[in-house]
Amino acid sequence: MPRWGTCTSKHFRCSSPVAQGLILCVLTFGVILPIFCQRVLYSHYFLKNVYLDSLSDASLQKSYKRGQEALHFWESAASMKSLKDPLETDAKEPDLLVTIVTARRSEGKDYHYLLQVAQQLKSLLKACGDKPCAEVMLCDVESGPALNEDALLLEKQFLVVRPSPDEKWNSKDVGNIFEKEKRDYVYCLRKGWDLMRPKNTVVLEDDALPETDFFPLIKNLLSRRFARNTLYIKLYHPERLQGYWNPEPYRILEWIGLGLFGATILLLLFSHCTPLSFTFSPLHLLFLTLYIMAVAELAGRHYLLEIRRLSPQLYAVSPATECCTPAMLYPGNASIRVAEYLDHVVCAQGNAKDMVLYKIARSKPGEKAHSVEPNIIKHIGAYSSIRINPFLPKLI
Repeated sequence: MPRWGTCTSKHFRCSSPVAQGLILCVLTFGVILPIFCQRVLYSHYFLKNVYLDSLSDASLQKSYKRGQEALHFWESAASMKSLKDPLETDAKEPDLLVTIVTARRSEGKDYHYLLQVAQQLKSLLKACGDKPCAEVMLCDVESGPALNEDALLLEKQFLVVRPSPDEKWNSKDVGNIFEKEKRDYVYCLRKGWDLMRPKNTVVLEDDALPETDFFPLIKNLLSRRFARNTLYIKLYHPERLQGYWNPEPYRILEWIGLGLFGATILLLLFSHCTPLSFTFSPLHLLFLTLYIMAVAELAGRHYLLEIRRLSPQLYAVSPATECCTPAMLYPGNASIRVAEYLDHVVCAQGNAKDMVLYKIARSKPGEKAHSVEPNIIKHIGAYSSIRINPFLPKLI
C-alpha cells in the first residue's frame, strides 16, 4: 500500500508529465474545444440541436439573396444586345470546356442556382485577360412541358444546347430518376465533345458554384503529371465526409503525419518556452501525437484543409472518393470514354452515376480516378432536382 501511494504521488504531482498531460487533455477536450467549436458546423463539438436551424436559415437567406441578385444581373444583360451569336462559340478545340448540366427545378427555383453559377463564371472569365480561360456551354436537359426559364435567360450570353426531338427520351420509358439523370449526363458529355472537341472538359451541375481561384486551380491540376493518365478528377467531396474518422486509406497517413509534426512542434515549445516537464522521449512523443490527432479530428479536418488555399500547389490530390459528382474534370478525351462506360450501365437507387463511375475507375484496366482537396466549388443546392426535399433543408 505504501508503494502504491508513493507511485501515485510521484505520477500525479503537478510537476509530473502524467499530471500535466491529464490537465492538458481536460482543458483542451473539456473546456477549450467545447467553448470554441460549439458553433463550428463540421466539428464533433457542434451543438446540432441548438445551432443547426439558425445556421441553415442564414445559409438559405444568403443563397436566396445571391440568387435574386443574379436574376437582376442577367435580366439587365438580356435587355442589352448580345455581343456575340449565342449559337456560335469563340473557338473550336478550346483548352477547356465548362459544361453546366441544368434542368428546371420544381422546388427552390427562387434561388436561381444556375444564374448564380453563370454569374460567377462570367466574373471569373473576365479576370482571365485577353485569352479566355475556357468556353462555357449550358446543357439544358429539361424534357417536361415546363421550360427551364433560367436557361432561357442565358441564351444571349452562352451557348445553350438541348436535346432535339430525335434525341429526347420519354421519361416514362426510363426505369427511375437515377437512370434519367445518367442519360442526361451522357448526352451533355457527348454534345460538348461533338460540338467543340475540347482538350479538357469540366462538367458542373447547375448548383456547383466555382471558387474564385477556379481557373488557376484547373490549370495547375492539368499541368501535373498524374492528369495525363486519369479518367476523372473530382473537384468536390461533401464537407461532412472529409474527416479522418470516416477515413479513406490515405487520410490515415495524413493524420499520423500531422500528429507527428504537431507533437514535434509542441515538444520544442514545451522544452524551451514553458515549465512543462515534457521531453523528447518516445512516450511523450506518442502522447502528444495522439493528442494532436484527436484535436484535428474533433475540431474538424475540413477547416485544416482550408489552409491549402494559400497556393494552388498546396492542393492535395488523392485517390477518388465515392460520393457525388457536382463538379468533375475530364482531362483529354476522358469525357467521351466516360460517356461510353456509362452507356453500358443502368443506374438505380444505391447505384447512381457517382457510384458507377467509382466502380468503373477501380475495375477497368488502366483507368484511374482522383479527388482534389479542398473543394474547388461550393455545393449551393439546398433543394435537389431529383430527390425528395424536406420542408426546410438543413446544412447537414
